This record gives sequence, C-alpha cells and structure tokens, in this order.
Amino acid sequence: MVSLSQIKEVWPEEGLFADKSWHLSPEPLFLESKEVRELERMGAVLASFQEAQDRIYRRSAKGRVAPWVADLLDRGKPEWMTAWQREGEQAEVVPRVIRPDLLLTEDGFAITELDSVPGGMGVTAWLGGLYKEVLGGENGMLEGLEAILPESGKIWVSDESGDYRPEMKWLADRIGKASVHRAEEWAGEAGYRFFELFDWESIPGLKENSGKRDLSPPVKPLFEEKLWLALLHTPGLKAIWQQELRGKHFEQLKKWIPMGWVLDPEPLPPQAALPRLEVNSWAEVGAMSQKERQLVLKVSGFSELAWGSRGVHVGHDEPGERWAGLIKQATEDFTSQPWMMQEFREAKQIEHPYFDSDSGEVKIMAGRARLCPYYFVTGEGVKLGGCLATIVPADKKKIHGMQDAILVPVALKEPQ
Repeated sequence: MVSLSQIKEVWPEEGLFADKSWHLSPEPLFLESKEVRELERMGAVLASFQEAQDRIYRRSAKGRVAPWVADLLDRGKPEWMTAWQREGEQAEVVPRVIRPDLLLTEDGFAITELDSVPGGMGVTAWLGGLYKEVLGGENGMLEGLEAILPESGKIWVSDESGDYRPEMKWLADRIGKASVHRAEEWAGEAGYRFFELFDWESIPGLKENSGKRDLSPPVKPLFEEKLWLALLHTPGLKAIWQQELRGKHFEQLKKWIPMGWVLDPEPLPPQAALPRLEVNSWAEVGAMSQKERQLVLKVSGFSELAWGSRGVHVGHDEPGERWAGLIKQATEDFTSQPWMMQEFREAKQIEHPYFDSDSGEVKIMAGRARLCPYYFVTGEGVKLGGCLATIVPADKKKIHGMQDAILVPVALKEPQ
C-alpha cells in the first residue's frame, strides 16, 4: 500500500502526459498466479504471430500464397512505403516492442489490438518504481526500452504523438544515454520511431530517406493493421497459418483473439454466409437488432482514427440507424481504408481502490479493466517489462485512458 502523500512526493514535476489526468490508487491490480503465467508466455506467442504476418505478407506479395492478402494490406498506403517494406533486407525485420490490449473477462484474456508503437511506457515505468513487486520488476520497463534502442539512443516523437512526449522524455532522462527529438526533423538517423506511419506527410525525411533501415519499429505498415486479428480467423487462410505457426501457438491465438471479419463488400454467392454471423451480406449485419449486434467495428489502421478508441464503435451501444450507416461507410471505404469487426467481449466487473481527486479519501470503484503488457524482443528472447492496467467505471463500453480511469501496474497476488 502507498499513501497519496508518498505519490505526490515523487510525482514528476514535468508530468507524464500532456493535459491528461487519471485516478491514482494505493495498490496495484493483483492477478492470480495462473493469469500471470499466461501473461508471461503470451509475449513469445505474439512475437511468433508477428513473424508469421511478415512471412505471409511477403509470400502473398510475390504471388506464392493468397495474393489478395498483400493487396488488402497495401490499400491506402503510398507506393514508396509498400516498396520499402517489400525490400529483401526488410525480411524478418519486426517490431521490438509488442503491446497487446487485453480485456480481463470471465473466460480469460481477450486481445482487442496489437500495438507496435505503444504509448504508456513512461507511466508504466514510473508506477513500477512506485509500487515495487510488480510484473517485470521495478526497472523492467527502463531495462527493456534501453535494450532495444539503437546505439544513437535517439527517440523520434512526432507532433501528432506529442501527448506522449513528456513520458518519453522522462524515460530518456532515466536511461541516460537516450534523448528525445522531433520526428518532423528526422533526416535518416538511426533511432526509435515513436510516430504512426499514417502521419508520414508531416515527416518529410521519411520519404526522402526511404532507403534507410535504421528505424525501429521498422517502416512496415503491415504491422500497424488491425486486419490481422480478422485474418487469423479467415477460413481460406487456415492452412497457411498452420504452416507458418506452431500448432499450439495457432490454437492459443484463436483462443485469445475474438472472432473477426474484414468488411469486404464483394457480394457472396446466394448459398454462402459470413462465418458465424450467418448472414449473406454486410447490409444484413447493418440491419441486425441491438441484441444481435454484440460486435465491435474498427478502422483498421493507417488512419488518425485508428488509435485512442476514436475509430471504435460498439454495435449494441449505437442507435440502429447510425450502426447501419457505419457499416455502409466501412464497406464503401474498402478500397482505400479497410475496416474490420470483432465479436464483443465484455470485461468482467472488479472492484479497486482509488484516491478521490477532491478529498484524497480512498474510495472503491466498481469497474472493468484493460491490461497492457509490454514485451521487449531482443536477441536473447522476449521479456515482459511491465504491465499497465486501466480500470474504468463499469458502465463504460470502451476501456481507455480517461479522467475517470484508474491507472495502476499489475502485480502477482500473494497466496493467503
């Protein structure tokens, strides 16, 4: 347990997020040992998933398997960028940070997103040092980031991602050899990329130096697409996934990742149906009743709407007319900005203490949690650096950082 006064004593004067606040708590979120073991082995499985994505994309681009996959993933991307990620020297170059968004449900973890340019690393590192005994260890986040930084130690943060600049600066200061720079001034130097690729037009040096390969995560937009969460469940790709993934990894991923679909407007034969939805067209999905549409619609990637829950729509939380309009928009956007859909998984209700922002009194929130474990991929393997929990009031359908949320690290629950 930590007190509010202890937290205030060590709160960074420069802050960790620009113009954002959240509830603080006297204790981390505790998980059972079985859940912790699952989190610890999840990193290696997700790393193999991303390696398989890269191989499937490259084989598809060469026409060796399912050519439509590369075509789908390249939609809306500038030609120079897709050419860059197809270069031979880019083969097997994958992100060195993996952060899934996990819902804590009654049936276990549900993965709703994979982020290779994740925010929250500074907050997770700071909280880890405050509470101690957290997953990844007190310095796990700092050590993980330091291990994957290029020798230059330069971290390139865009203005679009400016809200995260304070926490990246905080991390760089703690690491020592690292430094933060504006991505808009990047001119081909090695470094850690903290900006989304959809924002490339704001970063002139990116296209001008498209032959450079010293940015990490790599300039490979295939890794910023949510579409992979749907492609994992695509019946026509089952044999390819089984070829590219270990059997246990494939089955585990299907367990963690809810059923998903790509919103392709191509008409189906009269006798066919969308898997599990059991309808013949997306127009029929748009006409589903509120009870039937336990679904989540998402902009896939390469868009300013593809992060921060801005392009996420919960089916049963939308009015019928608006839901039908969103489905129509998604199918119309297919040629330039694909959308995907997942089955809705509800996070289970939990209770967690927090400090009231006005009185400082400890209160209890009935809420739901999203977990964000940070995995660092090095030559020595995949290591869990830390895990951040975002707990929001139970009536919220979307779980993301907000003023009403509690942000805490995750720790192992000690046996009674």
